[in-house]
Amino acid sequence: METREEALKYGLSFEDTYQDAPFRDENWQLVRVKGSKKAFLWTYERNGYINLNVKVKPEWRDFWRSTYPSVTAGWHQNKEHWNTIILDGTVPDEIVRQMIAESYDIVTDSPTRRIYDAVKKIPKGRVATYSQVAEMAGDRKMARAVGNALHRNPDPEEIPCYRVVNAKGELAGAFAFGGKNVQADRLRADGIEVEDGRVDLEKYGMGD
Repeated sequence: METREEALKYGLSFEDTYQDAPFRDENWQLVRVKGSKKAFLWTYERNGYINLNVKVKPEWRDFWRSTYPSVTAGWHQNKEHWNTIILDGTVPDEIVRQMIAESYDIVTDSPTRRIYDAVKKIPKGRVATYSQVAEMAGDRKMARAVGNALHRNPDPEEIPCYRVVNAKGELAGAFAFGGKNVQADRLRADGIEVEDGRVDLEKYGMGD
């Protein structure tokens, strides 16, 4: 990969992305994520080569720089979080693509999205606790964040937040589901027994 066109085409192959030229200087062409508008790929010509700026995790930042001389600290950006790839032909195409993909993953990642993805994995006929959902989302300590995210659930039909209960198997208050018995009714429709506002975690829980 040595051309801007190749880099932009690959960047635009990811979901919900678009190309942008935010500066008066047309040399700078970016690929952003729709919604957040965050850029994960910067392209520009410098010293006769197309350069790419990509976001990088700290544990990989120095590895890439030490492995390939044409991967340097991010030019004109935070050097702790960004690397520059000089497209001089010395960095293998698959490695360039890997770094662009990693940049996209970093920029699009959010705890709320991971929480919703975790809730989608709770199978019909089972429930999970807030801490279990937090662990599935990558951090067991953010159980409170799970509750906050589920209160703002944008798509209850696709994100079955009614399958989440507290550590005792108790159902949430009516506020979370739009009615006093909504959660209980939906759980019963899944084949789960609800007694006195509680689910038997031994029988219906996902386990640890």
